[in-house]
Amino acid sequence: MKYSMNWDLDSLFPGGINSAKLATKLTQIKTAIATLGDLLDRWDAASDAPDYQQFIKLITHLQKIEAGIGQAGLFMTAIGSADVNNPEVAPMVAKLDGLENEIETVSGKLKKVLVQVPDAHFNAILAVPELKPLAFNLKEMRDAGKELLDDKTEALISRLNLDGRSAWSAHYDSLVATVTMPFHDADGNPTTLSAGQADNNLLGNADPQYRADLLPVWEQAWTAKEQLFADTLNHLAGFRLTEYAAHGTTDFLKKPLKDNRMRAETLTTIWQVVDDNKQFLLDYLDRKAALLGKKHAGWQDVEAPLNLPGAQHHHFTYDEAAAFIIKHYGEFSPKMAALAQHAFEHNWIEAEDRAGKAPGGWMESAPETNESRIFMTFTGSPNDVSTLAHELGHAFHSSVMNDLPYFRQGYAMNVAETASTFGELIVADANVKAAANDAEKIALINAKMDNPLAMFLNIRARFLFESRFYQLRQQKLVTPAELNELMLNAQKEAFGHDLSTYSPHLWASKLHFYIADPSFYNFPYVFGYLFSLGIYAKAQQEGNFEDQYIALLRDTANMSTEELAQKHLGVDLTKPDFWLAGVQLIKRDVAEFMRLTDSLVK
Repeated sequence: MKYSMNWDLDSLFPGGINSAKLATKLTQIKTAIATLGDLLDRWDAASDAPDYQQFIKLITHLQKIEAGIGQAGLFMTAIGSADVNNPEVAPMVAKLDGLENEIETVSGKLKKVLVQVPDAHFNAILAVPELKPLAFNLKEMRDAGKELLDDKTEALISRLNLDGRSAWSAHYDSLVATVTMPFHDADGNPTTLSAGQADNNLLGNADPQYRADLLPVWEQAWTAKEQLFADTLNHLAGFRLTEYAAHGTTDFLKKPLKDNRMRAETLTTIWQVVDDNKQFLLDYLDRKAALLGKKHAGWQDVEAPLNLPGAQHHHFTYDEAAAFIIKHYGEFSPKMAALAQHAFEHNWIEAEDRAGKAPGGWMESAPETNESRIFMTFTGSPNDVSTLAHELGHAFHSSVMNDLPYFRQGYAMNVAETASTFGELIVADANVKAAANDAEKIALINAKMDNPLAMFLNIRARFLFESRFYQLRQQKLVTPAELNELMLNAQKEAFGHDLSTYSPHLWASKLHFYIADPSFYNFPYVFGYLFSLGIYAKAQQEGNFEDQYIALLRDTANMSTEELAQKHLGVDLTKPDFWLAGVQLIKRDVAEFMRLTDSLVK
């Protein structure tokens, strides 16, 4: 089967960023928000009892509006990611931001109204058949309303956000588009790399000398504009902290934890397990360094491929990657395989390797049409196949919730990373099992180790940096030199001072620090990775796990994280036992890697 490496966006809104259908959609959303506001102003719980038909109408309208914004937002993100230099994207994003601001104001008012509804009426609302599936979400809204300020103040904060947190986040995207790096290609010919291309080469190029030469060029590119990036990060965080303080808290982790429906005790346990169990990964890195002819690995070597004599590294075509994913998804879940095949056949994926694309990869849902779109850059490596499987895992998660009300599809980021990592694990294991010889198996285990190395070391460093940055930002503007020092110290601590080189400008180059919402776009990845490991181990033990897995995914926006794990897995996430079970799977891979490479370093 021949699949396109470019996605179809016309099925969402034909005609590109200036689509007439998109313009009509934005107009319709604006009108619907005004209608919703009027419905809310006129709603009274007592007069709406006992069947609460007006409230049902109100909630239905709100979900429809938010789904429409999600559909338009995906489309704009897709256009901008595929062409970072498109000047017409930013004005359209600003229009959508304005609509999000308006619906956020109405939604905030609704939350406050729910606080005022007497308990007897609120409980009766939750018991209405049409609303019962949304009981958890409505309780969340009511609880959130208790922390809101008066309507005028909340509306003002929301409007200010357009030129505050959201604006600084968009400004980062504009800055990154200007970052270029003069370098050379594999044959030594001069070339200019975009930030995305340089990122792929710094971490993924097979030539150790190429990576070593690129690292200082990479750092210099971000150094040249570090003041601009520091200003952006400071003002984005400053707005966020001011907003927190206005709502009565100085705890910058309170909202990220709440957004992830997760208790602080769970996060503390995860980080303790990570910190207590990183030495075997540092030993692994030392072994990898020895295979590269070094005493210690450098930052650029951590995720690098291994080219050992005798290894026949398979270069996947895009069609081969698609067939590989569909096949091995199907060994676990026919429904996962069917979704992946549908995504390839219906051009949901933008995978072409070309200049002008944004770095990284993502999946977003199109809630009005029950579709998804996936963005990545495919170069044919086993890692790219795993990335593709990761994003398709996200798409599968969304697909099994298509029949649920929109609010019930709003799963948090930590559990969002569960299905994606699960899909990636299936393909990574299949890659290793398909190895033609020991040399290739070593290379593929090395590729599989990218995830635990990222979760236990790199993302741990990001969390340490962001926590310390916010502590300092509460007191003052943080200079580029201080940001570099914070990042360098965080990396050294997380990596046990075991690397020969570091990337002190990661704070500037990593998009995750600049996303408007949420902050702390790091610990949910670690949660999702370890959570998926636990589920993966259970699936291997129990065999036919598809139905149980889908049931868990369908509940991810219907209860707290801890309740989800207790209901579907029978485990307590605030205790280390469950997390340690996942660690054992990583240790098994490391032990196999060490066994296979013992004779190569003696």
